[in-house]
This record gives sequence, C-alpha cells and structure tokens, in this order.
Amino acid sequence: MPDQKPVVILGVFVADTAYRAARAPRMGETILGSDFKLGPGGKGSNQAVAAGRLGADVTFVTRLGRDPFADMARATWKDAGVKAAVIETPESYTGAAYIFIEETTGNNAIIVCPGAASMISPEDIDANAALIRSAGVFVTQLEQPVAAAQHALEIARQAGVTTILNPAPAATLPDRMFALSDYVTPNETEAGELTGMAVETVDDARRAADRLLAMGVGTVIVTLGEKGALLHAKGASEHVPAVSAGPVVETTGAGDAFNGGLAAALSRGFAPPEAVRFACAVAGISVTRPGTAPSMPSLAEVEALLRAGG
Repeated sequence: MPDQKPVVILGVFVADTAYRAARAPRMGETILGSDFKLGPGGKGSNQAVAAGRLGADVTFVTRLGRDPFADMARATWKDAGVKAAVIETPESYTGAAYIFIEETTGNNAIIVCPGAASMISPEDIDANAALIRSAGVFVTQLEQPVAAAQHALEIARQAGVTTILNPAPAATLPDRMFALSDYVTPNETEAGELTGMAVETVDDARRAADRLLAMGVGTVIVTLGEKGALLHAKGASEHVPAVSAGPVVETTGAGDAFNGGLAAALSRGFAPPEAVRFACAVAGISVTRPGTAPSMPSLAEVEALLRAGG
C-alpha cells in the first residue's frame, strides 16, 4: 500500500465478556444463556485492529493496568500489526465490558468500565503530541475522558492532520470539538442525541447532518446499519448503500469496523465517497462473524468483496 500516511487512534481497550441468550434478564432474575465468549474490545482498540488488519500504519494510544486483560490487549495488537503507545497504570485495572447479545436478532446491549483508560488526561496527550502530529489521520471516540479527546483533536488540527471524531458513546460535547473534526461519524442513535432530532430514515439523517455542519463539523458520516451510510458535507450529500457479505451474525463491532476502515481508506488517499464505500464493506464483512476485534476482515477480503460488487 504505497503512499499511505500513518493513522493514530486514541481510545480505550476493554476485555469483552459476551453473553448470548434469548432475552435480557429482568432485574432480580437469573436466566440461562446459550454461549459466553471472552475477547478483546473497546471502541478505539477495535478501530485500531480494523485499520491494522487492512494494512494501515496504525498506532494506538491508551492506558492499561498490569493484569491478564492488559496481556490480552498487547497480544491482540501484535496479531493485527498495531503499534501501541501505552501509559502503564498499575494503580488501576484494564477495562472490561459486559455485552448482552440477543440470539434471535444479533442485537446487543453493553456496559463498559474503562478502568485505567478513564484516567487518560490532557497531559498524556501532550506526552504523545509528536506522534499525533506525525499522523495523516487521527481518530478518537468518547470512551476516554472528553478533555483528553478534545486536546488530541486540537493538536492534530494544528498540525494539519485529518481528524475523525466517532461520537460514541453519545455524550454532551463542547462546541469546539465539532469545529475540530474534519469528519464526525455518529450512528442513527448518536446523531439523534447530538442534535435532538429523531433519526430513523436517510432524510432524517440528512437533516441531523445539516445541524452538525452548522455546529462546525467539516463532513458528517451517519452510519445507518443495513441502510449503509450518509456522507454529508456543505453542497454535497450522498447515500452510500450497505455492502452485504452474507447473513448477519452479530452487529457489536460494526461501527468500529466502519471507523477503522474509513481511517485506513483516508490514509491511502481515497476520496470521501470511495472511503465510505470501503468502510461499508469492512463493516459488511464484520457483521457476518461473531465478536468485535476478531470479526475484523483483511484488506484482501474487503477488496474481493468490492470487486464482486457486494
């Protein structure tokens, strides 16, 4: 992959504990599940793994404790070709997430405890400022403190780095964060929470995206699940259909697959519509497999699906 620029991702690693059952238990109730898996997760880490599997030159910035989950994190990144800028945090624990998966639909509900990563600070960002400035694309989400994410976006923007804010999980953000973001990539729920507008259709997404543009975002990409994604900028709006790779098994990692794919594509110089279609293909493959980081496809798989017109 010649001429690609480095990708730097700030975020959280958590160990995913995934429970599969017919339904969620009610308060005070115990039910039997049908499956359990322990694996690597965290939005930022998943996105870094996705980009790494796609051949991007990616470095992940985070905090870890010193425990078996930290060992899992390092092994996961090594396997995906991801470089790590880790601030070791022995006074805390490596993050973990509870994931309930409804076996009839593959839909999920999640509780995240970031642990050490909740201590990521603006000072940590300053310590990694040269790394961020060296990137072609910088990505962050909202599982680590907002102050750290904003400071990293400021450093990236000042250096002319392309910035991607994946506003997940949805949170109330300082207005300045929107103006620091070349791309903001909410899903329907997050777009609704950021704008106060219900987002159920492509037209709804377009109206919400207009509001985000008015808040200072450069380009809005609303991910729409099985409806694909809306790429929306001033004077241009394009609905990019989903790219199907087969039956849906689990949607947990789809947003992270999309964002990692988008970062990888932009780092290779893809135009935005081409980058969004590439990212849709990455997500389309990921949902046909269980798990989050383990579901991320290789570059060869994505290119084959796109050639086949998936």
